[in-house]
Amino acid sequence: MKNIEPIQKLIAGLLATSPAGHDLRLIGGFRYRLLDGSARRSADIDYSWEGDIHEKAGEIASLFRRKLLPEVKRRFGYDGAATLAQGPEFDSPFVAVITAVFYRIGERQSRIEIPVEITRIVCADKPVARTLDGVVYLTASDADMVESKIVSIFNRVHIQERDLIDIFLFKNRIPPDAGERLRVKFKKLSIRESSIRERISALKKSRAYHGRNIDTVVREQLEPHAASHIEAAGGGLMVFDEALAAVESALKRQGA
Repeated sequence: MKNIEPIQKLIAGLLATSPAGHDLRLIGGFRYRLLDGSARRSADIDYSWEGDIHEKAGEIASLFRRKLLPEVKRRFGYDGAATLAQGPEFDSPFVAVITAVFYRIGERQSRIEIPVEITRIVCADKPVARTLDGVVYLTASDADMVESKIVSIFNRVHIQERDLIDIFLFKNRIPPDAGERLRVKFKKLSIRESSIRERISALKKSRAYHGRNIDTVVREQLEPHAASHIEAAGGGLMVFDEALAAVESALKRQGA
């Protein structure tokens, strides 16, 4: 839907300029889309928070009800709601999700759902301030961002092909000392070296499966010009091979 990204930008700008968003770090695919011009659209918005994740999610949900919903109604004519996601998968100290839903009463297929996820990524660097149209966004460094995508390959129960696509798109930002930095992060997350080897081996064995899934994400989430370039260059299998090669190279980097 054409209004998803304008509402996402409205959400990010509101959090960047409100007390409830103080010290929140914008991360994930939407950070790449908003601040780096990524070719991949993101359905959700992710933030890293060092404090109590569920307490912060409650603050943000309250902010959305007070300020976001009326503004979306004024600008786009959508009614809406902002609720905390419930269920066993959200009963965790590591993730909380505020679901912002927008719709036009009486208009079928007008529903827009934007999950805002509060989580925590391990960072080696201080946060950085990025600006866009006069708004200052706090975010993770470029190195921490791409390393968070690499870490997710080994930290998620199930691989998310969008992470492989983001690694492919931003592999040039992997720092020279990524191997050393990643080892520290893996240790903090209790990710064992044997688990890393096993995941890489499993990825290689399921190359065709992941290639097909990447093709689907490319068709659904990438800008048409970028999708056509990827298709011409080998499609999902090419992205998979390039991303996995970047991951393996990163694990070996020792610094200048």
